[in-house]
Amino acid sequence: MKISDLIEREGEPEPWGDGDNIPWSEAGFSERMLKEHLSQVHDLASRRFEVIDRHVEWICQKLLKGKLSKILDLGCGPGFYTSRLARLGHECVGIDYSPASIKYAAEQAGKEGLCSRYLHEDMRKAEFGDGYDMVMLIYGELNVFRFVDAAAILKKANRALGEGGILLLEPHSFGAVKKIGEQRRSWYSAESGLFSDKPHICLEEGFWDEECCTATKRWFIITASTGEVSRYAATYQAYTEQEYDSLLKECGFEGLEFYPSLGEIEEESQNGLIAIVATL
Repeated sequence: MKISDLIEREGEPEPWGDGDNIPWSEAGFSERMLKEHLSQVHDLASRRFEVIDRHVEWICQKLLKGKLSKILDLGCGPGFYTSRLARLGHECVGIDYSPASIKYAAEQAGKEGLCSRYLHEDMRKAEFGDGYDMVMLIYGELNVFRFVDAAAILKKANRALGEGGILLLEPHSFGAVKKIGEQRRSWYSAESGLFSDKPHICLEEGFWDEECCTATKRWFIITASTGEVSRYAATYQAYTEQEYDSLLKECGFEGLEFYPSLGEIEEESQNGLIAIVATL
């Protein structure tokens, strides 16, 4: 892609048609994302460890009632939640599409002898197994999927749970997704970053589709040395609380409880996320 292509780029994007190309499984991108996960300066890729510690305590005491459990973490990243849960005696399985994150999680588990294993797979295609006491899908992961894929993932999660099993879901609120789409165009320069390890300029723009209630965000990365332009995009599906309720019940869950945030205490790191706890 050239600068001229950027200037003459298309206008309103088609949700997922122009918003499903973040290279999560590409080696270089995955390594750069891992650095963001490990950062304790911000909560953009993963939360800071002190926040995760509070969430894990809430999960163990509030949701699991102190019972040692078998837990599946979908979109587990570098295993920050699963490693802490495993240290407390829980048996954990993590699934993630990023090779660097899965490698890091598995290596940490091996070093500590934790009862946890990790699978480098796309959760849309992965087999989850069964007999879990809890399935987790947190930090807004659900919203990046088309409705049909989100429903399929939740139905698989339902089948993976044993009797009385718990689904812990942490999606974006409707307003948070809309805010992503309504963000003004902006730009910044960097010596290196998530999308490139070379000096570059990043242009960002968002679009809100009122008809299908989706936000699409596009990033254009201009490499300083060559002027080459790379395009990335992501689409997020917005749901009202009533729509979350209907979706989860359609996927076989009941006993839904809505919380203003994970851990029940709203924090800066929540960034428009809510928590839903559902049972079979």
